[in-house]
Amino acid sequence: MAPPSFAQPLLSPTSIALVGASDDPGKTSSRPLRYLRQAGYQGTIYPINARRPDVAGEKAWRSLSELPARPDHAFILTPTEQAIEAVEECAALGIPVATILAAGFSDAGGDRIARLRAACDGGRLRLLGPSSLGAINLHHRTILTANAAFAEPDLPVGGTFVASHSGSMLGALISRGKARNLGFAGLVSVGNEVDLSLGEICAATLDDPNVTSYMLFLESLRNADDLREFALGAAARGKAVAAYKLGRSLVAAELALSHTGALAGEDDVAEAFLADCGIARVENFETLLEVLPLLERVPIGVSRGRKPRVGVLTTTGGGAAMIVDGLATRGVDVVSPSHDTFDRITATGVDVQHERIVDLTLAGTRYDVMKASLDAMLAAPEFDLVVAVTGSSARFQPDLAVRPVLDCAKADKPLASFLVPDAPDALTMLAQGGVPSFRTPEACADAIAAAFKRRRPQPAPAHGTAAAGGRQLDELEAYALLDELGVAHAPSVAIDVGATSFDLPFGYPVAVKALSAQIAHKTNVGGVALNIANADDLRRAIARIAQSVVQHCPDVEMTRVLVQPMSSGLGEVLLGYRIDRDVGPIILLAAGGIYTEIYRDRSIRLAPVDLASAHEMIDELASSRIFKGFRNRPRGDLGALARAIVALSNLARQPGRVVDAEINPLLVRAEGEGVVAVDALVQLGQTGETE
Repeated sequence: MAPPSFAQPLLSPTSIALVGASDDPGKTSSRPLRYLRQAGYQGTIYPINARRPDVAGEKAWRSLSELPARPDHAFILTPTEQAIEAVEECAALGIPVATILAAGFSDAGGDRIARLRAACDGGRLRLLGPSSLGAINLHHRTILTANAAFAEPDLPVGGTFVASHSGSMLGALISRGKARNLGFAGLVSVGNEVDLSLGEICAATLDDPNVTSYMLFLESLRNADDLREFALGAAARGKAVAAYKLGRSLVAAELALSHTGALAGEDDVAEAFLADCGIARVENFETLLEVLPLLERVPIGVSRGRKPRVGVLTTTGGGAAMIVDGLATRGVDVVSPSHDTFDRITATGVDVQHERIVDLTLAGTRYDVMKASLDAMLAAPEFDLVVAVTGSSARFQPDLAVRPVLDCAKADKPLASFLVPDAPDALTMLAQGGVPSFRTPEACADAIAAAFKRRRPQPAPAHGTAAAGGRQLDELEAYALLDELGVAHAPSVAIDVGATSFDLPFGYPVAVKALSAQIAHKTNVGGVALNIANADDLRRAIARIAQSVVQHCPDVEMTRVLVQPMSSGLGEVLLGYRIDRDVGPIILLAAGGIYTEIYRDRSIRLAPVDLASAHEMIDELASSRIFKGFRNRPRGDLGALARAIVALSNLARQPGRVVDAEINPLLVRAEGEGVVAVDALVQLGQTGETE
């Protein structure tokens, strides 16, 4: 894949114009020139200052148009209004890339943003920002930034490329990385992504041999399609991607037509999106700095369809217990070795308890005991990964304590190390030996869970606009859509509100529901009556429902009710589909019924999904245990449930047709008897056109 035309001028420019460069060392606008010179940048620098003939002892020009040659990249350091004018001048002069430091472009009714986009129209000028602190290429010695942290000399150069919505976080990463001797290939502050997106920029580096992995700091999922496309490319090339995303706290979820909108909140969707893109999302910022070596050892999707299984070998039981606790809360099983594995360990001459944690105690400080025990654990088929937990000897005898771990680094199975004491020398040795190592039990557990949570990314389907505004279907029309998809539903007939006699195609007892596209949640308006035993009761139920709807919804004209036979199953789930405004089509499976939003027991994937993914979603639902023979109850038809998940998710293959659909409840019957929908909501797309 040929790199995009913006890659070279953005990340490896041969000439740079600093628009608004200052001579005052106390000003932010003085930093880029100073940092470029300090780094030994080999290209040409053009300071632009309308009021000074020189800046920091170097010749300056009054404007871009006065330059003797067209620069590759213009870093615009001026305030907002002047920055817009500079961008327009860049476009007129054919400068390929400009970066805007200033913020405040969302003011003025959107006019400023419109002017920036107009300047980029046609793609001749590519824009980084606004609110970008710049782009850094350490291999190229291009420290093009206003971030004060880059005054740091002798920054370590490596293979990790960083892209961040927050410019200040670049400084945090570079300083913390230096403390760990973690080298970076490049770092980019993407700002507001008015033009160039984070995913687009990362994709431009995929074939750069200097870039071996990626670290992302995300504030949102703007331009998610670009991020997904980049993730596909990274996975295809075996380049690991880790992300820290803000927004884990619960905020007011967008409650759309359905419960799905409330259950699939912004962060829930982000979690599913990143996992489905093969991106390891970590919970702790500390983990972001330590996780990449582990991601390079753990293949994406290696434990698909089951919980990952981890073995823990230690010289200190307390330190290991912290790892076990951290993994358990993240859905990762720490499993006990098999009898064969225990036999191989005891053959080293150490007596260990047959427990989940293999605690060698002080005997494990001997090289021969630890090395032989690690060999046994790493050869054992019951583990996907092994964690070696080392106690105080890691600080006072680093070479002795971690040597057996280092000598196992090239094993076929992933090996990680957690050092209980503060042991910088041992950590350095492990890092140099290629062993993923962690300073805290939280980071170790976080990294392992994030590594195993990744799923193999798939290309995104074409999808229509996520904007609501299309017609909402009534329940009978929604069932017609389910018929098309192949999802079974309860038999249903519509009856006029004024009917006095009924010729039902099924027997009593029945359920009666208000039938109107304007009423999404019928229970809330008294629009449901259950267990109606005969025709007289049916007439009275229809009258009650009609009266209740008039009281609650005086503007709704309801002329019909829906009648269904009473249905039952072993339990019920909610199955929902929607086009998320950021990431596109998603499918959600949740505990069903009236307590859906209280339990918040759900699983989310990008849509469409295959049958294997549908079964994974079922397994992730805590309440699905009731369908698996819990306490000798009959087993549910989970095969039929998985097929229903796939069927509803296939709405993603019909671009823009449906923006929101929900079955709640979907009854799960005994094995071999299928599933049946007894309520459904559907909202059509506004246009049905592909984006």
